[in-house]
Amino acid sequence: MAAKGSSEDFKGGYLDGQMLIAMPTMGDPRFERTLIYLCAHSADGAMGIVVNKPASHITFSSLLEQLNIERPRSENGGGPIELPIHIGGPVETGRGFVLHSSEYFVESCTLPIDKGISLTATIDVLKAIAAGEGPAKALLALGYAGWAPGQLETEIQANGWLHCEADARLIFGAEIGGKYGMALAKIGVDPSMLVGSAGHA
Repeated sequence: MAAKGSSEDFKGGYLDGQMLIAMPTMGDPRFERTLIYLCAHSADGAMGIVVNKPASHITFSSLLEQLNIERPRSENGGGPIELPIHIGGPVETGRGFVLHSSEYFVESCTLPIDKGISLTATIDVLKAIAAGEGPAKALLALGYAGWAPGQLETEIQANGWLHCEADARLIFGAEIGGKYGMALAKIGVDPSMLVGSAGHA
């Protein structure tokens, strides 16, 4: 019997709102040990954001400076907000995407995804966060992962990915290095059992 989230239990249903977990069989170094929150998945293809690859080359403060976004002075003396920035994937790496809790919503700009998670890709959400008026939880990603029609299904059937239910800790949690193991634990998989030659039963 296959573990929950394995390729054998993928029946062609769409996985938007789920977390993809890269398998060692992936063969693509860009996605080694990655977790990808799947924002959209349909007959037209799929799009997701990597949530466990921090961007070391840029900070939120420096990004705001590049975009000429000013931070208002804090009346209570609190420190500046620092939004985590991740490498969201290899596509459009110069473009920012903010995954966030759904209490923040801008008509025609915000895409509701699942269970209180939304995606906004306009500069307005960065301005709101800088001003202290943004969503309660947020993750800024540069770039995204994309799949052509049928491509993700093929990769899952080839043991490229497992999948599990997403939750706020996996998406927004500060324990970046532990997210991969946490996701596997959700489906009862021991990371040491994942070998590079996994096959179909």
